[in-house]
Parts: sequence; structure tokens; C-alpha cells
Amino acid sequence: MRFSGFRVLSEALKGHSGWKPLWRNPDPQPFYDYVIVGGGGHGLATAYYLAKTFRQSRIAVLEKGWLGSGNVGRNTTVIRSNYLLPGNGPFYEFSLKLWEGLEQELNFNSMVSQRGVIYLFHSDWQRDAYRRRANSMALAGADARLLSREDLKAMLPFLNYDNARFPIHGGFMQPRAGTARHDAVAWGYARGADLYGVDLIQNCEVTGFRIVDGNIRGVETSRGFIGANKVGVAVAGSSSRVMAMAGMRLPIESHVLQAFVTEGLKPIIPCVIMFGAGHFYISQSDKGGLVFCGEIDGYNSYAQRGNLPMVEDVCEGAMAVMPMIGRVRLLRQWGGVMDMSMDGSPIIDRTGIEGLYFNGGWCVGGFKATPASGHAFAHLLATDTPHETARAYRLDRFARGYLIDESGAGAQPNLQ
Repeated sequence: MRFSGFRVLSEALKGHSGWKPLWRNPDPQPFYDYVIVGGGGHGLATAYYLAKTFRQSRIAVLEKGWLGSGNVGRNTTVIRSNYLLPGNGPFYEFSLKLWEGLEQELNFNSMVSQRGVIYLFHSDWQRDAYRRRANSMALAGADARLLSREDLKAMLPFLNYDNARFPIHGGFMQPRAGTARHDAVAWGYARGADLYGVDLIQNCEVTGFRIVDGNIRGVETSRGFIGANKVGVAVAGSSSRVMAMAGMRLPIESHVLQAFVTEGLKPIIPCVIMFGAGHFYISQSDKGGLVFCGEIDGYNSYAQRGNLPMVEDVCEGAMAVMPMIGRVRLLRQWGGVMDMSMDGSPIIDRTGIEGLYFNGGWCVGGFKATPASGHAFAHLLATDTPHETARAYRLDRFARGYLIDESGAGAQPNLQ
């Protein structure tokens, strides 16, 4: 079934009787060539590109809950490629280019909106740091420009430019960045993978790995044993728990990241705004709600909920940069579990177990990486070689001292 404007009109005339489920609901088979553990954005994208781009078959995605029940539906929907270091810049630019053609690729409305992302700067040194980042992005083929205080006032007149502690001196913008509808991304990849014959198996929790003489043989699940030649794990905040079942200890901690949505308002925020003096950022959804977020909660947790101290911290950041938000009513809040690596950058690599592959450590940047993560992980699974943009994401970089250290702010996740 192909979606189009003509199809929508046609179905309207027929009482919408022709719509069908977006994917099948198959029972698991005894054996697959590839099993992807995790039915979130990265796992579904991996299965899609594995089947479509690399022409592999007999693929299954195993999800313990429902598709898209994890972080792909628990984020602030921002997409961007404004990274500084050569280990990250080309990868995220590759991802942004995939975002730009994603709706045509999947024939599914993911509501990709390239409305731009602006980082505010509040001092001369911060301006110089953003100028350096913009130059680095240009080398990776990305777009970036600096905005003066007057430029910002014309675009965002509602900001507090003369805050005594955090006066706004200007901004650093990536015009091609923006937002996408997060759950629609999962649905689009799931539908696309299903069309290429991938079995999407929900309510199927992996409870163990069957490993014989250092080789993967398959996975034990709540629905029985499933054999596989290759197993790829992409489970975000559950990475440490799942890989521990294979006897691996990862350089990853899990932390909660809370996000918030207000009541619907008339259009007021034309882009994504990042507060440069604190970890607060905000955008406005197509439904009108203000979507905003802050720093991760400071303690380790696998719970999909946060605590009030971080709520207070986010509100302080919001009021400092945008006082009018204090008059808006909060509609809902959620928490996602972030797989925080020790250098703030991800891992896409083989493991020491033949046939077992790992994708994780995305910290707070997993959503924007979804297309490239899936493409690069599928490349690794199909060819046993890293994708050219993901060569720095080796698992052993932490032991060998080749950290990427994108933020360079600290040696533990709550300092990144």
C-alpha cells in the first residue's frame, strides 16, 4: 500500500475502508540469518537498511514491548549535525542528509521540518568556541553561521537579552537542522522493513544469548529459542543489562532524561533554541505545544521517569532565557533512559563474541542519529567492516585511549 494525496482522497470517498495495518504481526521462526534485538528507531532502521540497501534476507527484530516504546518516542525530536570533532561530524552530517530524504525514502510522513537550530552565546569565549565549531562543520560539509545580537532580536524578540547573569550576545545557527515527529520515524521504518520481509516480533523479550565456543548461536527469548547467524543489539538505555547476559561489561551508564510539553499555543518559536549558559533547549511542535528539556538526572537509573530536582533545574533555565514561559501550563512530562558512554560518543562495533554486534552509547543524541546509525549498523552486519563515517565508534577505544570526547567537559556522564 503506497501513501499519496490521491490515496487519502480516494479513501475519504470510500469511508476509509481500505486502510490496512502498517506491518504484519508474525510469529517468530526457529532460525534467521540476522536477529536485531531492540524495536526502537535504531533497531528498525538497521533492519530496514539491511534488507533494502544491503539486500539481506531472513531478518527479525525482537522487541520486548511494542515497537517504538523506548527512547525513539521519549525525546525532544531535534535533528542536527553541528558536531565539532572529526570522529562525529561526518557521521551526523550523513545522518542529516538521510533525514532530508527520509519521507520520500519510506513513503511515510515523518514531519521532518528543517526550521533551524540556534545555540545562544553569552560571552566572547563562547562565541569563539562556536566559530571554531562552525569551521569544523564546514570541513565536514555541514552548514553553519554566526548571528549577531541584532539578528537574533529580529528573529526571536521574546528572549531575555539583558539578563544580568546570562546576557545574550549572539547565536550560532545550523539552518538545515530542525525537528521530526519521533514516533512516526519508528512507524515509517517499521513499515518499510516489513515491506522488505523483515519479521517484526513484539512482546518478545530476550532473556539470554546462546554462545558456543565464542560463537553466537541465537537468543533465548520469552517466546522460546531463536537461532541466528548474526545478532545485533540496539537497545539504548538497556544496553548494559542486555550485554551483561553475554558476559560483557560496557563503558556505559544509564541515566534518565526528562522532557516536557506544554498546552498548545499559537506559533511563536520558529526554530529550536539552545540556551548557551545551561543545558536547556526548546522548540514548538506542529500541534503548538512547547517541547523542552534539560540535563540528565544525576543518578543512574533504568526507570522511565525522573525526579523533581531536575524539573526545578529545567524551569530555572527556561525562566532565565525566556521568562514568558512562566505563564504557560505544562501538559505532560516523560523520562527516557539514556545510554551514556564515558566520552559522550556512541559505539557501533563487533564484540569479542563472533557473530554478536553492538550499537549503543548514544547519550542524549540518539534520535538525530537514527538514520545513520541504522545504515552504519546494517553495513557492519552485512559486510563485517565499519561504515566509513563510523570508523571512530570502536568499542575498544576506551581501553586503547582513543576517546572522542566531543563535549570535553568531564570524565563521567553527568558532567558531559
